[in-house]
Amino acid sequence: METLTFRRATIADIPALLDLVTSAYRGAASRQGWTSEADLVDGPRLDADLLRADLDRTDSLVIIGERGVDLVGCAHIAKTENDAAYFGMFAVRPTGQSQGDGKRILAEAERLAISEWGSTVMIMTVIGVRDSLIAFYERRGYRRTGVHHPFHIDTRLGVPRRDDLHLEVLEKALQHG
Repeated sequence: METLTFRRATIADIPALLDLVTSAYRGAASRQGWTSEADLVDGPRLDADLLRADLDRTDSLVIIGERGVDLVGCAHIAKTENDAAYFGMFAVRPTGQSQGDGKRILAEAERLAISEWGSTVMIMTVIGVRDSLIAFYERRGYRRTGVHHPFHIDTRLGVPRRDDLHLEVLEKALQHG
């Protein structure tokens, strides 16, 4: 198996990223992996205009993990206040999940947050009922902060199928080496 390599996404990657993120979280294709939100949220997981804004924004980048020419996964990181970085838009192609690629992409995002911005903390939000996903992050050093936010209803990013959804904030202290 070829090595997973990383690069920064460009505007030209938007269609492939939209496909990847949607396939990892929504619709029938997402059910091939363990990250599906198909029973929780309907509609798109990502919008081209929002992705373009993330790519254009200062102190924000989208990383792509590739094996050869095949797009395997992606993540978005952005500098926030107080030396923190936000981690989101994390997706691994459903047919390739459980092979360690997600762990490698997460580690690369953490490395970049440190090297690009000197971040000391990585924060993220996860749908609070996603116990297996939260457990995945906890095994990687993230902890629940006890902070919850309402699940925003934005038809560009999906519509909840349940009325009990909220976002839970997780964080991890980043190790500077």
